[in-house]
Amino acid sequence: MKPINRREAGQKAALAATGLLAWLSQGNGALVNGALAQELTDGELVPFLNEPRTPPNRLDWEVLDTWLTPQDQVFSVQHYGVPKFDYDSYRLDVGGLVDKSLSLTLADIKARPKSDVTMVLECAGNGSNDGFMNAVCNNRWSGTPLMDLLDQCGINSATTEIVFFGKDTQEEVLRPGTKRELKVEVPFGRSMSIDDARRLAPLLAYERNGEPIEHRNGAPIRLIVPGWYGVANVKWLSRIECRDRRYMGRYMARDYVTVRGERQGDEVVFVETSVTRINLKSVVARVTRKPTENEKIPLHAFGVAWDDGTGIERVEVKVDEGPWQPTNLDVENRSQFGWTFFSIELPPVSAGEHTIVSRAIDAKGRIQPTAEDDEIALKRTYWEAYQQWPRSFSVEA
Repeated sequence: MKPINRREAGQKAALAATGLLAWLSQGNGALVNGALAQELTDGELVPFLNEPRTPPNRLDWEVLDTWLTPQDQVFSVQHYGVPKFDYDSYRLDVGGLVDKSLSLTLADIKARPKSDVTMVLECAGNGSNDGFMNAVCNNRWSGTPLMDLLDQCGINSATTEIVFFGKDTQEEVLRPGTKRELKVEVPFGRSMSIDDARRLAPLLAYERNGEPIEHRNGAPIRLIVPGWYGVANVKWLSRIECRDRRYMGRYMARDYVTVRGERQGDEVVFVETSVTRINLKSVVARVTRKPTENEKIPLHAFGVAWDDGTGIERVEVKVDEGPWQPTNLDVENRSQFGWTFFSIELPPVSAGEHTIVSRAIDAKGRIQPTAEDDEIALKRTYWEAYQQWPRSFSVEA
């Protein structure tokens, strides 16, 4: 499916109103239906102001109508480039502090018990600026459970963490410009504690939405960690190691580290933390309008909320300086780690420019922060940009 511009989006909405959208979208998977589907297609699309169009291989909010993201809107980020290798000679090595090391072919992995998880995959930098709010997707991943494999290998009791390496490599320069400068060729790597691995139940995935994972997205095997940012979901997985010491590769110790100020009395102390769990977040995906009535324009808003699996309790929307208003949450398309659609009929507005923003509240009562709240305002790195995202639009009478 090719990217759709605003004009085509309006044509798509018109098709949907006549019942043709479902027919045209067969095969896209998890097309929303029922009352929500009618809401999504009822009205004329109102473009957001001063925002660039979505580039290829990124989520296009304005035409979002499937719970599972189509392949042409799935983002991909590479840190050491996209490796080239022969799938026929592919091996996944499992070793370190285990009783029995293994070297598995793709067929070996596919022959093992299979599980699924539907989850949001989000780049940790998504939302760091207005032009980068589309590196997120919702997919059903299929593969074999990681811990079942490791338990069969026999995990040594000294193991404290598990390290995952990809086939993508690059020369890194450590301590540049000093007498101790060191250049080494290293694979991309990430790690997690063994406790996190047991709690999160990661998959060694080889399918996305019932189809083989595409190479740019990490085929033939990709680590899938429910509720964690995309960087932890190591692509082109080549080796898994059980270790008794902390892994300190670039993307654990030096990059993908959030630097955030914390108030301690009258002081602000900066603390560095590794990027792991997805934060509570919501986005107004689009606004539509109906014909003017009594010099006012009726509006409808649709959006998406997600988190680390804690659970979305409710989502509220505010227009301009008005009150927060509760939205309707989609009840048909839900999973613990997947995103949640929300929609709302808004009070009619006057012609002119307006601002709309959403905020999600999770099952523990946590509220998505604003950009002015300390946890966002005192953050010095762009990772974990989960602040509320106001969007501006203009309507004519």
